Amino acid sequence: MKSTIDNYKEIRNSIPESVNLVIVSKTHPSEAIKELYDVGHRAFGENKSQEILIKQQELPLDIEWHFIGHLQRNKVRQIVPFVHLIHGVDSLRLLKEINKQSIRFEKKTNCLLQFFIADEETKFGFELDEVREILQSDEFKEMQNIQICGVMGMATYTEDVEQIKAEFVNLKNIFDNLKSEFFAGDDKFKEISMGMTNDYGIAVEQGSTIVRIGSAIFGDRDYSK
Repeated sequence: MKSTIDNYKEIRNSIPESVNLVIVSKTHPSEAIKELYDVGHRAFGENKSQEILIKQQELPLDIEWHFIGHLQRNKVRQIVPFVHLIHGVDSLRLLKEINKQSIRFEKKTNCLLQFFIADEETKFGFELDEVREILQSDEFKEMQNIQICGVMGMATYTEDVEQIKAEFVNLKNIFDNLKSEFFAGDDKFKEISMGMTNDYGIAVEQGSTIVRIGSAIFGDRDYSK
C-alpha cells in the first residue's frame, strides 16, 4: 500500500512544475500536513474557517493557506490575517466584506472569482455578465485591499470526460475574456483554479494553473469529523 508521501510524489511528478498543487487537507490532522511539509510542500487547502484557524496555529508559519470552500461573510475576519488565497469569492457582498476586513488588518487579500460552470445546482459561482458589471462599477474600483488573481470553478461530478472538458474550456475562456477586458496590464491576474482528484488531468490539459487534490494523496476523508 502506498504511503501519503508516495502518493504526493506521484501526483506532483505527474503535473507540470508550473501548476501549483494545493493539497486539500480538510478533516486530516495537523500531523498529516506536517509530514508533507517536511518533504517540502507548502500549499494546503481548507474549507472551514474553524479548522484552518486551528491548523494555522499548530503548524509552521510559512505554510501557504488556501481557503477553498464556500466562505461565509461572518467568518472572513478570522482568516484574512493569514490566508494566502481565497478561491471561492462568489458574490459582491463577500468581496466587500473581504475588502473591509483587509483594510482592518492593513493587508491586500488575494482572491479568485468563482464561476458556475457545472451542471449541478449544488455548486456556487458567478455568471460572466455579473462579474463584468461588478468590475465596471465604481464600488469595485474603490476596493483597494483586494487583489483579483484569477478565476476558479468546479466541474460536474461525472464520468463524462467530454462534459468535464467542455466545462473547463468554458472557465478558461472566461479567464481569457476577463484578462483582455479588465486585467491586461495586471501580471497578478494569472490563476485558473480548476481540477480536483477525479479530473485534475483534464484540467491541466485545458490550462489550469492550480489543482486542488486531497483524497488521491491522503486517501478517503473521515466525514464523521
